[in-house]
Amino acid sequence: MAVAAVALLGLLSGCTGGDGDTVSDDGQFSFVSPGGRTRLFYSPDERGAVTGLEGESLSDQDRKLRLSDYEGEVVVLNVWGSWCPPCRAEADDLQAVQDTLGDQGVQVLGINVRDNRAAAGDFVHNFGITYPSIFDPSGRAMLALDGFPRSTVPATVVLDRQHRVAAIYLTEVTEKGLLPKVRDIATEGRQTGSGDSGSSEGTDGSEGSEGSEGSDGQG
Repeated sequence: MAVAAVALLGLLSGCTGGDGDTVSDDGQFSFVSPGGRTRLFYSPDERGAVTGLEGESLSDQDRKLRLSDYEGEVVVLNVWGSWCPPCRAEADDLQAVQDTLGDQGVQVLGINVRDNRAAAGDFVHNFGITYPSIFDPSGRAMLALDGFPRSTVPATVVLDRQHRVAAIYLTEVTEKGLLPKVRDIATEGRQTGSGDSGSSEGTDGSEGSEGSEGSDGQG
């Protein structure tokens, strides 16, 4: 019965399940068990950086997309597959975040996993997605997210302007829940002029302390 309960929790969280928490190990991102939480938020002094993330562009196999291409921008990483029903449900929400905050230095970057290029391309076309995606059927690009549960789809990781992990969603996101948090992260430090200052508590009521779970508007 315990095994069945764990399996059910995974299905409720996404297409396949996984748990995790992030810690800073010498300033770098690392992911360890969080006790089943699916939404995690971190204040600036608790964040670990992601480096080396790159992969083949979904739309152009001759082009590489690199996280470093978006230096100084807030990057919203979204792990998705065309085969994943929650990914279809959240596609419009992620596009709305890009449309609303793109001119504020925010970039949504998809990571397409366990998919084929034709099906993923149809997904992008059908949902009118304009932001780029890394084509990563083997999950190799995901290795840059040290210890991250690659079986969890969809998943969204919000990186601040220094590309440190500020928020993790191991579940489907909504515009209502995600956009205020990303906006808060994008405006951190602007009043004081410091990239490490500013509140990490979003207008969605989520807390910024390590290991805490907030609400993304989904109840």
